[in-house]
Amino acid sequence: MKAMVLAAGLGTRLRPLTDDRPKALVEVAGRTMLEIALARLRAVGIHEVIVNVHHFAGMVVEYLKTNDNFGMNIEVSREEILLDTGGGLKKAAHFFLGDSRGSEEPFILHNVDVISTIDVGRMVQFHLENRALATLAVQARQSSRYLLFDQQLQLCGRRSGDGETELVRPAPHMQALAFCGVQVISPHLFAKMTEAGVFSIIDCYLRLAGREEKIPAFRADESYWRDLGTPDKVMQAAQDLKQGVLPQ
Repeated sequence: MKAMVLAAGLGTRLRPLTDDRPKALVEVAGRTMLEIALARLRAVGIHEVIVNVHHFAGMVVEYLKTNDNFGMNIEVSREEILLDTGGGLKKAAHFFLGDSRGSEEPFILHNVDVISTIDVGRMVQFHLENRALATLAVQARQSSRYLLFDQQLQLCGRRSGDGETELVRPAPHMQALAFCGVQVISPHLFAKMTEAGVFSIIDCYLRLAGREEKIPAFRADESYWRDLGTPDKVMQAAQDLKQGVLPQ
């Protein structure tokens, strides 16, 4: 199985930590966000990974080289302009479609700036059992924006923090859940991506959900999860690591 780590963002919310480095190389208790994400993937048997880069891209390339790619086969996808999550994934399509397995085997898409104990292996199994196009790890927690799912936990819309709601298909009862930045995706998604250039993967999912594609929620309410998007959140995650809340 393969994976992609989304690491191209500017990390503006992390300033001043990102004044002289990309957010992927910001440290949490002595380990970079990128190392933590790669270790999580390696722990579930993933050794082929592509990482997208933009801000201080050369530093990420040198970091991986210095650390011998952490014993993994890692390719770098350079973005001259930020392509957002959907555009970044589409640019890396060759990595997942370039061999005989690529047309069928699902892959992981993981944000570099989240840390969690979400059971990725169980999530992959859930994805396969549901024959999903994409499976999104979610939790029932407070967030600035939510994804909406119907009674069968299929994606049907989204809601902003101020309550503005967008529905792509009718659902009499909806659950508002917070996305965790961890996904399992079928390579068949690439053929259905009509968007081009800079675009969000969520926008693509909403369009496809409106056409009855299977994009279910994987409930990860019992798992530890933290966004590493601000210095305060990085400090809290570092404390959690030191206190053993998370595996080293």
